Amino acid sequence: MPDHPTLTSPGRINSLVLPNRIVMPAMDMNLSDGGHVTEREIAHYVARAAGGTGLVIMGTGAVAWPVGATSPHQPAYSDDRYVESLAVLVDAVHAVGGRICPQLCHHGKTAGVDTAEGRPLLVPSVLHDELDLTALQDCTMDELMGLATVTQGKKPTYREATDEDLAWAVEAFADAAGRVQAAGADALEIHAAHGYLLSTFLSPGYNRRTDAWGGSVENRARLVCEVVQAVRARVGPDFPVIVRINGHEYGPDGGVTAADAALQARCIEAASADAIHVSANAHNAFADFTKGSLPATVAQYREFARTVKAAVGIPVIAVGRLVPEQAEAALVAGECDFVAMGRQQLADPDLAGKLARGDAAAVRPCINCYVCVEQNFFDGTPRCAVNPALGHEERAAVVPATTPKRVVVVGGGPAGCEVARRAALAGHHVTLLERSHRLGGTVRFSELTTPDNGRIVRWLDHELGRSTVDVRLGTEASVATVTALSPDVVVVATGAHRPRPTVPGADLPHVRSGDEMKAMITGEGDAKVGFAARAALTVGRALRITDDADRVRSLSKRWMPVGRRVVVLGGSLVGLELAEFLAERGRTVTLVEPGPQVGLPMAMPRRWTAVGQARTLGVEVLRNTEVIEIRPDVVVVRGPEGDERSIPATDVVAALAAPGGDLAEPLRAAGLDVRVIGDAAAVGYIDGAFHTAWDVAATL
Repeated sequence: MPDHPTLTSPGRINSLVLPNRIVMPAMDMNLSDGGHVTEREIAHYVARAAGGTGLVIMGTGAVAWPVGATSPHQPAYSDDRYVESLAVLVDAVHAVGGRICPQLCHHGKTAGVDTAEGRPLLVPSVLHDELDLTALQDCTMDELMGLATVTQGKKPTYREATDEDLAWAVEAFADAAGRVQAAGADALEIHAAHGYLLSTFLSPGYNRRTDAWGGSVENRARLVCEVVQAVRARVGPDFPVIVRINGHEYGPDGGVTAADAALQARCIEAASADAIHVSANAHNAFADFTKGSLPATVAQYREFARTVKAAVGIPVIAVGRLVPEQAEAALVAGECDFVAMGRQQLADPDLAGKLARGDAAAVRPCINCYVCVEQNFFDGTPRCAVNPALGHEERAAVVPATTPKRVVVVGGGPAGCEVARRAALAGHHVTLLERSHRLGGTVRFSELTTPDNGRIVRWLDHELGRSTVDVRLGTEASVATVTALSPDVVVVATGAHRPRPTVPGADLPHVRSGDEMKAMITGEGDAKVGFAARAALTVGRALRITDDADRVRSLSKRWMPVGRRVVVLGGSLVGLELAEFLAERGRTVTLVEPGPQVGLPMAMPRRWTAVGQARTLGVEVLRNTEVIEIRPDVVVVRGPEGDERSIPATDVVAALAAPGGDLAEPLRAAGLDVRVIGDAAAVGYIDGAFHTAWDVAATL
């Protein structure tokens, strides 16, 4: 019995009958070569089609490539020579029972290839507003250089589109549609969202024209409608044509609203489109990328789809971090007809099939970390923190062990759980030792500041529960206990140490290391707090309240054993998230980072947002600042200009981390074959945990 019966029920777009309502939206893989689809790209889409996705929409392709292209590595539809490789992809998807939909686009003001090759960018109106680039101060030099990959560091120029330009663009879309149909694709999507050429004409924020292409909704929609009509004339009445629009623009001033999008959708429906795909976009990606086009909030665009759905009679595809529960609810409520799930299908290509089989708990969750999309900023292939097979689909297959081994895994955090799971799938005999009474390691603590992290712990717990892994909780690993199990291989996954700083005053009672903070909040170990606070924490542990991150997160807004003024030492991923968490709970927080950037190694879009949120919450961020001394009531620091200041502090938290694989050497000295993964080897958080776990599991 399916967990989500409406989501997994059949649907229809024009003549195309789909087995379920799950769509994979376009996500750029940057795997094409000279405009041609490659074998790696084919494997990526085939994996999602084989996983049961109702309709797979390809990453955006350029209708006039390389003109109007955003990347030299995207599919091209500008010439008949590109049809052959696309047809190979189509046939491969059809061979596994899937349906494939190329996406057609001219990237307008974001056409980086045009900038690199000296062409001005085509826009409806030349605007002169300057973006707020404050967030870039927290990018490394390598990242800044990576951001200039496509444009080769050249500054863009702009050209207001003429009637001749727009007639050419309409013809380019129509020609591309003909090639897509000739390749055997099942549908096509016209991209009129996300700030690209068609999108900017639709937007009153970008389109300031006073001629027949601007002003009224009908005039602004004219270009999209002419494209749809030309495409329809080329592909015929039965071929499904989808149009993706913005249901909202987070900037520029006077941008698209849901009400405006509904009126646009009516025009597009009248032009003969078969479905409307409702997304959203942000004008300044460096400030608002986690609002649009990849939202951080679950179901963030749901109301936009609902508004458009009420205005049209054709199917509507909703998108915007719609997890299965929200997707089912939106469909049942009649707010949309299909649901696009993007990053969730990067994390688990079998999502649709698992939902159809009623096995939702087995879906490997996206943790919303933005590691995948960060690579798009560098024109790279997306990387998934929890699915190391993304872009390397051959890695997903588990090769059965020819000689099963006895494997002991020390540590039940994400790295230890995942290597144990993969090793057991290969047929090895695996014992996992975890000293606490539950799995998850430090992620159990990070779930307080980053709730999505808890989803991956629950998934790992579920998967280990139905595996052959012998999980031994409450078991302290030592050379003696490990040796007694007679292992062929030992995998040390003991995570990171979170030490105190090495400065005068670090041993004062109001100073806590990350491990001590974790022990206090999660109920593991003794907390250095007063009698009343200690009594409250004891009760919380006894009632197992501290086992429930949601309850702790909620209760901590009313009370937590932390004073009113907190100095957080270390501005990396953990320090930044902790500072934000404390500030949300009414603390006055100062974040002290000795280096020039905060939020590393958090993926850039998430980092930009986190720094902005911390600033909004009143967190004082001190970069290039060294801690000199900790006193009972202040922290003395030295700033980048050599000036010293004293920061009042009731509490000091050291958000520092170092590899914690200390057990490895004694085990090796005992003659054991030892591998070290995750933060025990190098601090890489969940991304590093999964990737190193897969690397080692493949070598057992």
